[in-house]
Amino acid sequence: MDSRFQKDCMELLVEETGKGRIGRRDFVKAMSALLAVPLVLRSKMAYSAADRLVICNWGGDAIKAYAEAFGKAFTEATGIPVRIDGAGPTEGAIQAQYESGNVTWDVVDADAFTSLTLGRKGMMEPIDYSIVDKAAVREGGAHEYGAASYFFSYVLAYDTEAYGDNPPKSWADFFDAEAFPGKRTMYKWMVGNLEAALIADGVKPEELYPLDVDRAFEKLKAFLPHVVSFWGSGAASQQLLMEGEAQMGLVWNTRAMVMERDTEGRIAFAFDGGLLNASSWAVIKGNPAGPKTAMEFIASAQDPEQQVTLLKLLGNGPANPAAAALVPDELKKYDCTQPDNVAVQHMLDAEWYADNYGATLDKFLTLISS
Repeated sequence: MDSRFQKDCMELLVEETGKGRIGRRDFVKAMSALLAVPLVLRSKMAYSAADRLVICNWGGDAIKAYAEAFGKAFTEATGIPVRIDGAGPTEGAIQAQYESGNVTWDVVDADAFTSLTLGRKGMMEPIDYSIVDKAAVREGGAHEYGAASYFFSYVLAYDTEAYGDNPPKSWADFFDAEAFPGKRTMYKWMVGNLEAALIADGVKPEELYPLDVDRAFEKLKAFLPHVVSFWGSGAASQQLLMEGEAQMGLVWNTRAMVMERDTEGRIAFAFDGGLLNASSWAVIKGNPAGPKTAMEFIASAQDPEQQVTLLKLLGNGPANPAAAALVPDELKKYDCTQPDNVAVQHMLDAEWYADNYGATLDKFLTLISS
């Protein structure tokens, strides 16, 4: 998954708790869901013996609370102590562990393209779909070296006061500063920007991949004068729109949901044309607890009720299709994985990013800093 999105989820959880929208108990439940330890473990699952299980994610203020509230329960249910390492499973960090022969992480919450890239180099365990239920992973979220834990989207958010009865409805509108004047904000780390630029330039969504990077860069280069800032965190994207520095933004749906609520609809968004992406649980080859225990942990995170809890609190779309029926009616408009919302979005291609991310990102950062 996008590591910055994972960190933003935790920041957003703290913010919503501070606003009084989330109670302490739900706060801990949500943190549990983010770290993929279920509230109710499958009673019939036979867990392998292990000294401990180490989960690496991107940290957060609730790590200690999570370990206290859920680590103990997991240990009691499985006999396996759990430790959370919030150091961040970057591609470089995972590769360094593997190459050193001293792997300390069992399950990592890595970008889908990171697990693919390293898996192809022989550094990641293939997901054992005899343990992890592939049918419990939404289409586009299961690949050889990773299984989705939840989904999120890049969406078009806009200030309704700036556009009145003629709001932007597409990426073509987003890139049309003459018909829709005002400043924009876009994601600093490229993902979603290239697809939006190409769709705005007339490329059919079903023909996006392989991405025509040169064409996308030309579209973006001409558009740079209209971009007030490239945001690097969800909080920054939220601030730019809510304070009126930008009138439109390509933002995460989780932040768009909060903005819509906090402004009582002044900042609005829709999933039309949204760019759907998935988080990805993965296992480093040579993990100390063994691949079987790691796969059982991933399987335990597929509980649909747990995933709906995360949707209720943060807006993350459930990875398990079975969760759709459990989503309350009032939350369906915020769920990027509801069938009606999926139908109007476009799935990002993790395979393309696995092959092209590093080199393309370097060029993108050069472009936006020029």
